[in-house]
Amino acid sequence: MKGSGTNREQQAQDEREKYVMAFNDTMLKIWQEQITLLGVIDTHSLLRSPIALPVRTDGRFFEVGLSQAFLEYGLWQDYGTGRETPRGNSGDLGHEKVRGRRRWFSRKYYASVMNIKEFFADNLGRQYQGILSDIFDDREMRKRY
Repeated sequence: MKGSGTNREQQAQDEREKYVMAFNDTMLKIWQEQITLLGVIDTHSLLRSPIALPVRTDGRFFEVGLSQAFLEYGLWQDYGTGRETPRGNSGDLGHEKVRGRRRWFSRKYYASVMNIKEFFADNLGRQYQGILSDIFDDREMRKRY
């Protein structure tokens, strides 16, 4: 019985690791697709800039740190700011704003982060249930009680 619990734990850990790696890859593809669709392309440097940084984990994928990086210019495009928007402005530029937001980054990112959070809650919950089940199914435990 003990072997099945260990196997189940390893499967759950492998599932979390696979999900995290797929999350990174998917976010990069979504961002590049949005940059292309919204025409946030001048020199193609922003399009080439998104990268997934190494995943920081506890080894069991209970706690994970994900990082992605891209050029700062991409945030200006996402927020719709640029040269005509001085730093520290009060919001009144004295003329019509020329730039519009091209939300290539923020639109799907929050939803994707919530999806990974829900996946982890479900996966870890199922693993915990399996651990408790193994405890009560153990033959030695049944003999005692």
